[in-house]
Amino acid sequence: MPEITDDVTRAAKDIAAVARDAAYVVIGAGVLGLQRLQVRRRELEKRLGDPRAEIEQRVSAVRTDLSDTLSATEARVQELVDRLEGAIERVEAAIAPLEDRLPEQAREIAKQAHAQAREARTQLRTLIPGAA
Repeated sequence: MPEITDDVTRAAKDIAAVARDAAYVVIGAGVLGLQRLQVRRRELEKRLGDPRAEIEQRVSAVRTDLSDTLSATEARVQELVDRLEGAIERVEAAIAPLEDRLPEQAREIAKQAHAQAREARTQLRTLIPGAA
């Protein structure tokens, strides 16, 4: 009977060794699978993160371009307003001597037209940024 006991003990040890080896294989496969998932997660984060950064850079560039264009447009509008003001002043200076020759009623109408023109220019200056 000692042989049967030795055989059963050896078989039990062999079964325990196989079970332990199987457990190690399963745990190892689980660890490798987890590592692969982590690598894929990092790659996905990188792929998703890069387009976002690129989009943010593009939006920033567009904002800068729009700001530059707006500044240039405002400067151009201011230049045009200044030129228009100068032209109006020259026309008024040229017409002023002629107004003195007009009859009284026509002179009053001309004064009212000048007052309305000044009011219109004042309103225009309030609508155009930087023109005031």
